[in-house]
Amino acid sequence: MADAVTLLKRLLVPGWLVSLVCLWRFEAKVSPKSEVELTNHLKIGKGSVIGSYTKVKSSEGSMELGVSVLIGTHCFIASHIGGISIGDHSMLGPFVSVVANDYRYDRLDLPISLQEKTSKGIVIGKGVWLGSGVVVLDGSQIGDGAIVTPNTVVTGRVAENTVVRGNPAFPIFVRRP
Repeated sequence: MADAVTLLKRLLVPGWLVSLVCLWRFEAKVSPKSEVELTNHLKIGKGSVIGSYTKVKSSEGSMELGVSVLIGTHCFIASHIGGISIGDHSMLGPFVSVVANDYRYDRLDLPISLQEKTSKGIVIGKGVWLGSGVVVLDGSQIGDGAIVTPNTVVTGRVAENTVVRGNPAFPIFVRRP
């Protein structure tokens, strides 16, 4: 039943209405060309901006965007049971993917798509900058003030004020005052 309600919301609620609801409820600017699921799991901080063609899926787990979070165009953010938290004043460049679920793959007698989903959740700290094309996978934790360079894949922990790059992400620099 819940899946049918979610599907109906996706198909029948126009983007301009979602934008108005987000402006009124959260004081956030959401492009009418984005797809944001308005669920009880979603919290968007005041002054946040969600760009065009971005998909925000929060029907299966909590998602909390802090104050003044900037999300670029064509991003994909999907929470699951583990949830997603993005801290105040963080920025996500275009084409960033943040996916808070994974599949088990230990049984060889079943296709991976039929095996159980898992979800540890994702925490992105305050003042984080994710460059264009970054992928953040389930279980990742990115510390406050970190910078993730374009096209990096984050699979674990990134320390505070650290600049990382690569696949998987590795530190290249520590920011200092």
